[in-house]
Amino acid sequence: MSMAQFVHPARDEITLAGVLGALADPMRLRIVKSLAAQKDCMSCTEAAPCPGMAKSTLSNHFRILREAGLIRTSKQGVQHRNVLREDDINARFPKLLKLILSFPD
Repeated sequence: MSMAQFVHPARDEITLAGVLGALADPMRLRIVKSLAAQKDCMSCTEAAPCPGMAKSTLSNHFRILREAGLIRTSKQGVQHRNVLREDDINARFPKLLKLILSFPD
């Protein structure tokens, strides 16, 4: 059995197009807002934008956010824990995250 390896771009590989593309989906934007409000690691289920979303759909959203450099995922036991890469995003694009998160849903 192989361990899931998560791909996380380095800070300097995070692109504006990738970030904006990932956040263009309302569900992914809600996941990022949940993570930003929590200021801590959350499981995929805890950060899910709506209960009952199919696990495959949810994991796809998290993969897109991860590959865009918005979140970092680590495995703790059987759970995947996710945290917003706020410092990395702010270093690449100052004030962008704060601006995006300030808009109402």
